[in-house]
Amino acid sequence: MPPPLPSYRDVRAAWRPSESWLYDRNGRLIDAERVDFAARRLAWTPLDEIAPVVPETLIASEDRRFRSHRGVDWLAFAGSIRDRLRGQRARGASTLSMQLAAWLSPDIGAPGARDWRDKLRQMRTAQALEDRWSKEEILEAYLNLAGFRGEAQGVGAAALTLFGKTPDALSRSDAALLTALLPDPRADQATVTRRACAIAPELGCEGLRIAAGSMLSPARRLVLDPGLAPHLAVRLLDTPGLKVTTTLDAAVQRVAATALRRQLQGLGSARVRDGAVVAVDNASGDVLAYVGGVGGESTAAAVDGANAYRQAGSTLKPFLYAMAIEKGYLTPASILDDSPVQLDTASGLYVPQNYDRAFKGPVSVRSALAGSLNVPAVRTLVLTGVESFRDRLWDSGYRGLTEDGQYYGFSLALGSAEVTLLEQAAAYRMLARGGRYAPLRIRAGDPEGKARPVTTPQAAWIVADMLADPNARAQTFGLDSALRLPFWAAVKTGTSKAMRDNWCVGFSDRYTVAVWIGNLEGDPMRAVSGTSGAAPVWRDVMRALHAARPSRAPKMPGGVEARAVRFADGIEPPRRDYFLAGTGQSVQAVAPPEARRPRIVNPAAGAVYALDPDIPVDRQRIAIRVTGLATGHRLMLDRQDVGPASGVPQILAGPGLHRVRLVDLDGKVVDQVLFTMR
Repeated sequence: MPPPLPSYRDVRAAWRPSESWLYDRNGRLIDAERVDFAARRLAWTPLDEIAPVVPETLIASEDRRFRSHRGVDWLAFAGSIRDRLRGQRARGASTLSMQLAAWLSPDIGAPGARDWRDKLRQMRTAQALEDRWSKEEILEAYLNLAGFRGEAQGVGAAALTLFGKTPDALSRSDAALLTALLPDPRADQATVTRRACAIAPELGCEGLRIAAGSMLSPARRLVLDPGLAPHLAVRLLDTPGLKVTTTLDAAVQRVAATALRRQLQGLGSARVRDGAVVAVDNASGDVLAYVGGVGGESTAAAVDGANAYRQAGSTLKPFLYAMAIEKGYLTPASILDDSPVQLDTASGLYVPQNYDRAFKGPVSVRSALAGSLNVPAVRTLVLTGVESFRDRLWDSGYRGLTEDGQYYGFSLALGSAEVTLLEQAAAYRMLARGGRYAPLRIRAGDPEGKARPVTTPQAAWIVADMLADPNARAQTFGLDSALRLPFWAAVKTGTSKAMRDNWCVGFSDRYTVAVWIGNLEGDPMRAVSGTSGAAPVWRDVMRALHAARPSRAPKMPGGVEARAVRFADGIEPPRRDYFLAGTGQSVQAVAPPEARRPRIVNPAAGAVYALDPDIPVDRQRIAIRVTGLATGHRLMLDRQDVGPASGVPQILAGPGLHRVRLVDLDGKVVDQVLFTMR
């Protein structure tokens, strides 16, 4: 009795491709990922999707009477016996049905087995197969189950890996070469050429030899795999045969990848090697582009730059200022002091510096944010509180901030925390949507996340207006930088400590685009700034997204008032600025000394100084500086009077702990600091 055989339907249902596929929002293939490494199989290929020349060539070469026999070609079988009796080389008598029967029931003998008992069982099984399957089903299953070369199983994988074509595009030459591989998929070029020439002599042996060499080239691969989103494919595709439709747009994905590749090539691998881009639809939260990297000169090309945690740099400042404005602590026209500051922390002194290590003096909040000044941001964080700001960032979607505020300290204002590019895009989209946060979508079938308020629409709008102001950022970035577009857009750059990360994140009325450039291995970049690194990529993607319609400035929400503002002492030119209703002021000025509490600003509390043995001791003095109205106040070093506080006394202190006190006319201690000399 022949062994039980599965039905055609069961065989097709049990087929498991080795690949899984990623599609864009319009159903276009954007990437594929191999999941099963036992064999290379693509989706089952129906017979009507295979070029007719392939089964015709197969039948003519391997089983000429396939259409007429019922599983066994008795004439071929008799001819094989005759050749054996004459001592001649016997011709193969296995039909396509017999070979398929052996694949479906391996226990009856592998194809090509010469034992007569195996052959008999194959013949009986093939007859049973023909009784249950149609000729078309047998032919289709044969072409899908046959091994052609290496690990390529089935005509679909063979067509793509060997010819870079889909099965319906195969030619007569391709069909001859595929058929020539069947007796021995490991055959060399000469053997394949000889067999193909016997199958299709009309094509010419020389042409088949050249085609065989190209087919067997090790450089062949699945060339029709677009490879547009390899990092996202690795992230989403984990099951053989899985088909995932994403929110991505293949056209936007190509634009983002091209812009990033062009920028990295222009900068050169000696300066920076890696980058990533995310583009988001503001209304829906759909991720339209997800570029985790573009390879090139990368030394960590498999790492997903769009989902890797990197130091945020100045990109967190908009959320700090939004919080301060929302709480009424500051307005865009408020004056902040951009001057040296030393803050005493549990781990020692924190001395923030600006990017260019220069200080601007009194500046408005608008100029401080647009110009990405560091010291004013730290002073703002002192107002809002580190813990509150950390919580605000968490609410904005930065879920990598798993420690409390004390862990990050004042450096959180300058982006010492680690974030991902996806988190950046989601947080800035929140500002674009009037302060309402909702998670992003990457799978097309996922529901839209429920929006929740994070900051007020008024604070979000004011911050967006400051980020979109080219005049406010001109002093730092110039009037014609890569941040300036021919339409409305709000944007912020950021650079992390030691030049390891460079960001540019911004939004228009319809889209949010986030770009990161750096080295995924963590080594610093060389000669790359905010406007020369990530910003050109952001600009190119934004311009492509708005090629059909320019972005428009968002409408001013209720609860915001506009007012002409003048700055005392010419701190900044007069302008029109925006305020929360009831907080507007027409004149802005630096607080006079008498409005400030007298205090010692140098040395800072907890400072440690080291005497240099190579420098004369009397040249190693410390200047004591006092701010605020300190008329008549005096300074004391330990128990010694060192002079009036109105000057800048320079003190000479020996090794040990010292105390500087500020004393008023009544002898009362107004302020004091401790410092150490070593």
